[in-house]
Amino acid sequence: MQPFPKIRTLSHYSLIGLLFWGPVGWAGDKIACDQAGPQAPRDIQNPAGTNAIRFSKAPPASEMHLCDIHFHKYAEHRASGYTELAGKGDHRGYICNGSHPVVNTSQGHGEGHSHQANGCPGIAPGDTIEVHWVFTTCDVAPAPSLGSCFSEACRNPELRVEARVFLLTDDGSGENFLDYRAGTGKLPEASDPVEYLGSTTGPGYNDGTCSPYQVTWQVSSACTPLEISSVQFWCETDHNPFHENHAHGVRRLVKDPALLAPIKD
Repeated sequence: MQPFPKIRTLSHYSLIGLLFWGPVGWAGDKIACDQAGPQAPRDIQNPAGTNAIRFSKAPPASEMHLCDIHFHKYAEHRASGYTELAGKGDHRGYICNGSHPVVNTSQGHGEGHSHQANGCPGIAPGDTIEVHWVFTTCDVAPAPSLGSCFSEACRNPELRVEARVFLLTDDGSGENFLDYRAGTGKLPEASDPVEYLGSTTGPGYNDGTCSPYQVTWQVSSACTPLEISSVQFWCETDHNPFHENHAHGVRRLVKDPALLAPIKD
């Protein structure tokens, strides 16, 4: 059997890019895709992947430390509950089946209009968002930027992202986002979740320029209604120690099997 290529760990790369959330997403560090490990996001319905780099799955979220929460408009992943593309530019991703974002070409995000509130501009009822709860094996507390997932004493942690996709509502039928804020110790229920080995995401990466970071993902296959007012309140208040106040851009779906790890039961 051929040996696996050398596994690159976080210590091989500068952590400076993780200290600030820029337009590239998680990190300023990039690597040529022909040298990269498995990437994210992906269609979690398709288990195929031929990338030979392996790393151990991170522990369950309950055994790790929450270090960051953020969200993307629209979904970065594709699954049975969200299959249709919408949006444009850095905000082109997947929407919940049967949803109908309001079209307003004056908005930079394409579909969708700006809901009148001080927090999280650019999202509206009917929009789809993908929320990422980021966990680390470092003994750290939630704080602004993904640099909070690391510390001077813990430079090469295992990382896990719990991803959930939501349809924003304003009729009282949706869940309350504050139930899952930092300090609650709770995550939204995952419907038919898929776990896989991948990377960090963000619109600065593509099929030629990849992320060097290793992340265990667990992604829910369904869309869940979420009350938009609770997301906006989170963006406006101290319930959000991450200082998040907007939706982040989307990395286009990774489809090349050479850039994907096989998904195993």
